[in-house]
Amino acid sequence: MVTAVAMMIKRFAIFCLASFITDSVCAIPARVGYVVDGDTFSGVVKLDGGVDVSVRVRIRNIDTPEIHGDCEYERNMAQRAKARLTELLPPGSIVELQNIRDDKYLGRIDANVLDSHGNDIGSRIIREGLGRKYNGGRREKWCK
Repeated sequence: MVTAVAMMIKRFAIFCLASFITDSVCAIPARVGYVVDGDTFSGVVKLDGGVDVSVRVRIRNIDTPEIHGDCEYERNMAQRAKARLTELLPPGSIVELQNIRDDKYLGRIDANVLDSHGNDIGSRIIREGLGRKYNGGRREKWCK
């Protein structure tokens, strides 16, 4: 029962976070927890009053291969993208989240992500050939 209540509170906090900063033009700092895959990581955002909220962040406007992809090529590329994102966003590092929007999955937000030097992480992943531009809708296949 405690776990269910805690989960409801967490989901409510994430909803409030996304609702509060949806139209925000300022950068919101987040501490990187761990990298999920080439375009998603877990971060901790500090709300007013010192409350920490853990949220998954999907990097806006990029798509990387899926870890459990349809072919060996996609799975290998997914591991490379995840490894590179882990290098760019090591656990404990501070990033800035901009243009935050609610995501289709509960507990996840979409955001532009900037490292501590102001570099756009999504653009870097694309430039390095580990991902491609994505603006919603149907995703292109990675397998040839």
